[in-house]
Amino acid sequence: MDDDTQHTLRRWLTGPRFTSLPVRDASHPVPLLSFEFSPPRTEAAEHQLWTCIERLGPLGPRFVSVTYGAGGSTRERTHGTVARLAKETTLVPAAHLTCVGATKEEVNEVARQYWDAGVRHIVALRGDPPPGTDYAPHPGGYAYAADLVAGLRAIAPFEISVGAYPETHPAAISPTDDLDALKRKLDAGATRAITQYFFDTDVYLRFLDRCLAAGIKAPVVPGIMPVSNFAQIARFSAMCGASVPDWLGRMFEGTENEPELRRMIGMVVAAEQVRLLQANGVDEFHFYTLNRPELTFAIAHVLGCRAA
Repeated sequence: MDDDTQHTLRRWLTGPRFTSLPVRDASHPVPLLSFEFSPPRTEAAEHQLWTCIERLGPLGPRFVSVTYGAGGSTRERTHGTVARLAKETTLVPAAHLTCVGATKEEVNEVARQYWDAGVRHIVALRGDPPPGTDYAPHPGGYAYAADLVAGLRAIAPFEISVGAYPETHPAAISPTDDLDALKRKLDAGATRAITQYFFDTDVYLRFLDRCLAAGIKAPVVPGIMPVSNFAQIARFSAMCGASVPDWLGRMFEGTENEPELRRMIGMVVAAEQVRLLQANGVDEFHFYTLNRPELTFAIAHVLGCRAA
């Protein structure tokens, strides 16, 4: 037996053993899912958005959220999309609402309009400033997300979700300061936290440990980003502070002209991620769809979700 064979055999015999990932059957409830959509900017994007909603809606998500552009740039489109979801579908819409570029009175009026339209769930965020600028609280506005949460609580009994950052918000002074900010948002009355996306499962699990140690008891739902365009996700990640592991880049090497292969890789990576999280007891996931339904639909199928 040569040295290479001996080394291989030794590794097989002495290496770690991993049990199988959980298999869902009729006795196991499927996890709770929610989906994030973006408001359309063009007629073609409008068609794509509603195609996505029609594809994913029958999976029975807990809620579907609609984002808010940097600097409040999509305020009217967000409101229109959320109102249409409330009026024309049976889905539970959640409207993103931010502190950027508006007075408290203006933000409160938007919240009251949502309540009057039947929208009972708000995703309350500090928000991003316009590109190329630093965040500064509006002189007459809510300074931070915790302030916004408290303001919403005074308007109506909304269900309120807030953001969480397993790898720390890019503008935070430190991880501890960032975790303190999350706790303030939850203490102000938020119902749950939804995390920024991540690719290494340990990043989220270590963050959960830190949340528990800080006394956070509200659900911290993992945000999942299925990837089919690696260059795009690398740009997103550089802006939002999410790390892109080397192994993910290697998986997408040489796929520039292989769109179907990219989709297959993205589905496998995200499905493995959520099943590893399931094995660690996680039973709720929030998917960032980018208004493209097929990867999310396939992963939901792997999780045991079926269209009604």
